[in-house]
Amino acid sequence: MPDLAVPWAGLRLATPIVVGASPLTDDLDSLKECEAAGAGAVVMHSLFEEQIIAEQMAAHRFIDSHVDMDAEARTFLPESSVFNLGAKPYLDRLRLLRERLKIPVIASLNGTSLGSWAHLASDLASAGAAAIELNLYDVATSFTMSGSQLEAGQLLLVSSVVRATRVPVIVKLSPFYSSLPAFVRELEKMGVRGIVVFNRFYQPNVDLEALDVSRDLPLSTSAELPLRLHACAILAGRTQLELGVTGGVHSGDDAARAILCGASITQVVSALLQNGPGHVRTIIAGLESRLEMLGYRSATEACGALSLQRAPDPHAWERLNYARMLQSWLPRRGSYMRLDERL
Repeated sequence: MPDLAVPWAGLRLATPIVVGASPLTDDLDSLKECEAAGAGAVVMHSLFEEQIIAEQMAAHRFIDSHVDMDAEARTFLPESSVFNLGAKPYLDRLRLLRERLKIPVIASLNGTSLGSWAHLASDLASAGAAAIELNLYDVATSFTMSGSQLEAGQLLLVSSVVRATRVPVIVKLSPFYSSLPAFVRELEKMGVRGIVVFNRFYQPNVDLEALDVSRDLPLSTSAELPLRLHACAILAGRTQLELGVTGGVHSGDDAARAILCGASITQVVSALLQNGPGHVRTIIAGLESRLEMLGYRSATEACGALSLQRAPDPHAWERLNYARMLQSWLPRRGSYMRLDERL
């Protein structure tokens, strides 16, 4: 069978199948099952800046309404057990996972403030994080902030985190950059070790019955994978950063596609929520079978074989393919048919 060991952001993983950030990582028993099934690493759920701020504000409101302000009061602040402020619960969870799991545990941060995130990154490294995944997720709502300004702010945040910690920093990106290669090049200059493409964009819907905005996030399907494959194929071999894919990996063949396009690792979430932790074993078996069928001795040998630089038809990843694809469809009564259907 092919050797599935892969490098990832300064780490060496036994397999490229990584349990991605999700509520699943709150369940230690499920994580141990994933580990036993062959997962190479686990990414903790994200620590959100907004969550910490909300907890701190709740504490202030509690103190204002419950604390005895009398000068003779024996205590001024409530018992420390009333609130878990800041990152302490997350750090405690990280320490627990590091004690109970043999595979690397990667912490995840999602925020926009320079000072607080740099400090938290240092705390996470001290608590045993093997690496830190910095989740860049900004929704542009201002008419006065340009795309370049928004990206400049993100780069400042990344730079502050890289400087503040001794462990590898991985950046998880959204697909909404005018030039993804240029942004990735800037990340590389800052000392980032890997990138993950792409964040699944939260797309609120409208509930017509309640006349409100619904907040559902459907699970992914394999149909979401091609966007990630395209990004990896464009970047592979043209940056020193290692590449990861998240979103749309449900089978061994999905993982093989990502690796062939240049991904070192694939993060899996929805498939595990649907099929259970043991599905990691199914994905790995399918990946091994596919790589062996293709004649590859290892995952690293297969990595990037179909990238822009190495694909038999590199134009398939470029604009020229767009024109060819549109021209391949011909009108017929009631629908369209592909040109190859007519031949």
